[in-house]
Amino acid sequence: MTPKAATALLRAAGDPIKAGEMHRYHKIDRPYLGLANPQIDAFVKEWRAEVDLDARLALAKGLWNGNTHEGRIAAAKLLTQARIRPDDSGAWDLISSWVPDFDAWAIADHASIAGQKRLVADPSRLDAVEGWTQSDHMWTRRAALVMTLPWTKQNHPKPADLAIRDRVLDWAASYVNDHDWFIQKAIGWWLRELSKHDPDRVRAFLDAHADAMKPFAVKEAGRKLPK
Repeated sequence: MTPKAATALLRAAGDPIKAGEMHRYHKIDRPYLGLANPQIDAFVKEWRAEVDLDARLALAKGLWNGNTHEGRIAAAKLLTQARIRPDDSGAWDLISSWVPDFDAWAIADHASIAGQKRLVADPSRLDAVEGWTQSDHMWTRRAALVMTLPWTKQNHPKPADLAIRDRVLDWAASYVNDHDWFIQKAIGWWLRELSKHDPDRVRAFLDAHADAMKPFAVKEAGRKLPK
């Protein structure tokens, strides 16, 4: 399966009317083919079964570079896998190379889910992610929080996981004076998910930083806090 052939299949299954609606919704100028996520999932399932890892990486790279909305989402889904053997196959390098291209939440979030899997597989990659927090590119800074969401979810985290949790909270604290909507939303999202498992850390963060945050982000952060 080549990227050109895969894109042709996506295009043939698309809906031009839906494509126009998606363009107006996402507000980013790139080609939209008019496919829903379940349709993309069905194609990705077939492609994953047909090709080996090297070919899958090449397909993901080509689909991403093709710059269609659905192609980029398919590229991310091709690499969304808890175990990739070998883990140093280049999947993380490819995913992280996409981060500077992020320009819309849907594509960024799908790629970030793929990135989450690779970070959990090898947390030493967080050293590279920490550098993203200093980027001039808002979507890169946001990705540092979205890709680390797995560390909000453990009920019984190990000491190493707690250290990562505190590390990312420090990143979030460095963002509180950035009032870009997507950054504030990401802070609120990270804290909301953490509050389900570690409410004390969320309360401490809000005690220290709520005054600098946008009110909607504070509300989002506290939405799941136990009363």
